Amino acid sequence: MTKILVTGGAGFIPSCIAEKLAEKKEHFLVLVDNFLTGHPNKIPNSVHNNIKFIKCDVNNFQDISGVFYAYQFDYVFHYAAMVGVKRTQENPVSVLDDITGIKNVLTLCKNTGVKRVYFSSSSEVYGEPVEFPQNEHTTPLNSRLPYAIVKNVGEAYLKSFKQEYDLDYTIFRFFNTFGPKQSKDFVISKFIAAALKGEDITIYGDGSQTRTFCFIDDNITATTNAFYQNKFVNDVVNIGGDTEMPILEVAKLIIKLTNSSSKIVHLPALKDGDMTRRRPDTAKMRQLLEKEPLTLEQGLQKLLQNTSYII
Repeated sequence: MTKILVTGGAGFIPSCIAEKLAEKKEHFLVLVDNFLTGHPNKIPNSVHNNIKFIKCDVNNFQDISGVFYAYQFDYVFHYAAMVGVKRTQENPVSVLDDITGIKNVLTLCKNTGVKRVYFSSSSEVYGEPVEFPQNEHTTPLNSRLPYAIVKNVGEAYLKSFKQEYDLDYTIFRFFNTFGPKQSKDFVISKFIAAALKGEDITIYGDGSQTRTFCFIDDNITATTNAFYQNKFVNDVVNIGGDTEMPILEVAKLIIKLTNSSSKIVHLPALKDGDMTRRRPDTAKMRQLLEKEPLTLEQGLQKLLQNTSYII
């Protein structure tokens, strides 16, 4: 039996990857979360009864060490983090506390014989980009906000633990990802929730800032294939869409697809954290997907079939 730990397991992306990994009956998964940003309703069930959830804070060494020593994991997906632009900007010290969690997890992985760590980094590490598309190894990291700095430090920890202790890793730099379990703190779910109620959709600035969007199914296919196929070991992979779209056009598309009466309202531009453009180089991700990624419109249509699951 392969034992796998997923931290942040009551969160959007980690709960989805846990659900996918649990499809194999030879896997036993332990999910931990402190419910700071996760939600109990997102914890997946399994037909093989091979998922166990433990309420636990990875930033507390005593809390998380007991889990490691009890189960002796083969692999760890360290996805636990404080997330959400507004939340992370309003709680910068709490964001920085996540560095402790990264160190705790990697120290315990090293001490208990974990074979490989998969780490959820972020497009935020690129900061205001200077290269398009943003390539994993040629685009300089320009982290400025606490959340981005924590992810950058996490990447440095992984590379350092590989050098000193030979602990293997794979880093996933997630760009905007959306899907049914995503909370309303994020752009797509926030816009859809407003559109379905006919409420105003608010946009910071003029809406010309561009983003790419990845539907959760493509994220999970790419990341689990990296795991199953042992690809991009001790490497970094951008996980995201590769078609840029202005946020204003995203709002208009959602209003169209939902046949909504919502109006678009512009708020003052954010002082920090709202980068003008983002677009990843997805060459590695496409190797993992082995198919064409879903377009934003295709993903939105799938999401709108499951709006009752937006928490």
